[in-house]
Amino acid sequence: MATNNRLGHEKISKLLFALAIPSIIAQLVNILYNIVDRIYIGQMTDGTSAMAALSVALPILTFITAFTQLVGIGGAPLCAIKLGEQRKDKAEEIMTNSFVLLIVVGILLTIVVLIWQEPLLLLFGANEETLSQAISYISIYALGTIFVQITLGMNAYINTQGFAKTGMCTVVIGAIFNIVLDPIFIFWLDMGVAGAALATIISQGVSAVWVLIFLFGKKSTIKIRKQYLKPNWHICLSIMALGISPFVQTATESLLQISFNNQLLIYGGTMAVATMAILMSLWQFITLPLQGLCQGAQPIMSYNYGAKNYTRVRNTFKLVMKVCLGFAFIASGTVMLFSEFFVSIFSNDAQTIVFSSWALRVFLIGSGMFGAQIACQQSFMALGQAKVSVWMAITRKIILLIPLIYIFPYLLGGSSLATSIAGPIASMVHDGSRVFAVLFAEPVSDILAAIITTFMFIRFYKKELKQPDQIIED
Repeated sequence: MATNNRLGHEKISKLLFALAIPSIIAQLVNILYNIVDRIYIGQMTDGTSAMAALSVALPILTFITAFTQLVGIGGAPLCAIKLGEQRKDKAEEIMTNSFVLLIVVGILLTIVVLIWQEPLLLLFGANEETLSQAISYISIYALGTIFVQITLGMNAYINTQGFAKTGMCTVVIGAIFNIVLDPIFIFWLDMGVAGAALATIISQGVSAVWVLIFLFGKKSTIKIRKQYLKPNWHICLSIMALGISPFVQTATESLLQISFNNQLLIYGGTMAVATMAILMSLWQFITLPLQGLCQGAQPIMSYNYGAKNYTRVRNTFKLVMKVCLGFAFIASGTVMLFSEFFVSIFSNDAQTIVFSSWALRVFLIGSGMFGAQIACQQSFMALGQAKVSVWMAITRKIILLIPLIYIFPYLLGGSSLATSIAGPIASMVHDGSRVFAVLFAEPVSDILAAIITTFMFIRFYKKELKQPDQIIED
């Protein structure tokens, strides 16, 4: 059965998991891809300070990923919608324009990071103890920016055609190379954090080659076409209009990391900043599989929305919501219950393990509700609702979380409740009650954002998805 026929007619539960399982596996492997550096770095002799150095470099890495989503991933739903409308030529034009944008942005970001890396790292929470290692890492990582752009940005066009297994292989190949190369460069060649960065960019380069071989090859339903290499600015703006939502969501993740780093440095010192890298790594253990599920649902929802088959859109969303909520609660509960085990993967320092285990339980209190947040957020994107999706991305981090990171230390810091909860780590940091207040901003924001986003999607659902089907036949 052709891919388009599958998207329009195959049983939804079977199709969703056929597309989502490879994406989920890819995201689970991607967790290893993202955190394997941190696992090895945490086992170094100066692991805590090295982990803190990586933590202050993470906002730059996140910002690079945000631009990938702006000009790459943002076009994938548009591409799927055009395939649903049986307009293959437009789908190819969208993909080719996205490819050109990724190359241009990759070059520009490389130049910016190499020129301004030191002031950026100082702004993001580096101090005398961590700056030199952070520079060692980011100066090498920046050289592979264009590989990151191609791998992440163009892999979305493989997944959106329904080739989820091929998209999974993109991540698996890179992860295997990274896992093998990391110990060689970090320990055997004694390159430390610089070796971790070198292993990462080599791995991303291999993945980028894999993606391009597929998209230029015979198996891809749509191709990168020479006649579309000259940018069509109307299409480029359309790609960025939809890509602005994941861009804002990821770029604000960078601002979020900066806010956490700066506040934790003030109240908790280097160890608290190092802990943030561990918390973000384990947060990915919960969120990346959810993103994999939503990636599996995206082609189904986008294609059938374009084909005006609203029943399939509704049924797909309902299933996605149930699975996202179930997984988020189970995964976050597991990580909280066995927090010391998960933290010990990243550190062999007893004090860091105690502190990070306590911080993790505070940080994840509200993370089960994130399942509803991401299900609705990604569904808005799959259905081309750029403006609403942007606002939902802004609400959680810009309107709620980042302000609370700065407000809560004044509202809750020093209170009997905060002091009591911070008791186990009081002797390890300058002000335990305010460290608790900074971390507690996360669960409060998760719960409030999930409620708001779900309410907004219910309104859209009743207005737009309750229409009778007007199926466009293949």
